[in-house]
Amino acid sequence: MPKPRLPNGIRIYAISDVHGCANLLQQMFTVIDKDLTTIGSMRPIHVFLGDYIDRGPDSYRTIELLIERGRKHESVFLKGNHEEFLLDVLKDPAQFDQWKQFGGLQTLTSYGLKPSLNPSAAEQAELVQELSARIPLHQHRFFQGLRPRFVCGDFFFVHAGVRPGVPLARQQEHDLLWIREEFLRSEAYFGKYIVHGHTPVQEPDIRPNRVNIDTGAYATGNLTLLTIQGHSLLAL
Repeated sequence: MPKPRLPNGIRIYAISDVHGCANLLQQMFTVIDKDLTTIGSMRPIHVFLGDYIDRGPDSYRTIELLIERGRKHESVFLKGNHEEFLLDVLKDPAQFDQWKQFGGLQTLTSYGLKPSLNPSAAEQAELVQELSARIPLHQHRFFQGLRPRFVCGDFFFVHAGVRPGVPLARQQEHDLLWIREEFLRSEAYFGKYIVHGHTPVQEPDIRPNRVNIDTGAYATGNLTLLTIQGHSLLAL
């Protein structure tokens, strides 16, 4: 299996599955900022792998921090299944109950709403309408502009993974955001080295064909930062 490499002169900082943990994200930015002072003329790229919202305490502030970061640094924002679910709920409030199981109540609370534990269908529709009104326009644009994938050199960045046996150019977005077992069990070379999150692990899982950097920040307090330069991968 070939050893993946970034193009010369590029340094990537990758973070996945923040899940509303704005304080942890801010701490990672402090770590990155310190590192940026040491890299000279290197071109730094921030890559965020999705699942910025739900479960954790402060989805609203997390999105604000990401947007602000993107204004100051070259950044790539990928879509996670939680962002896809939010967009679906905003279009169809009937999906509210399922979103609630995904940690959606924490997101509502972070936007200043106070949902009851078992809202009626009418209350759910009202909550979704109010949430849409409370999401600022720049955040709506952020959610609408998320990308399903990003490729740099020999690295393929994605939220969940890829379907084995399907060329990377023909991957379906649903798999990129949701796939688990078929991808996680595969020891195949996918054509690029896959950098992903989505499935929590106790510590970064670095394998010959992929690396998983979702360390369950909302439950563990551990948000992982992966730094890539040349052939080197360093997870903090």
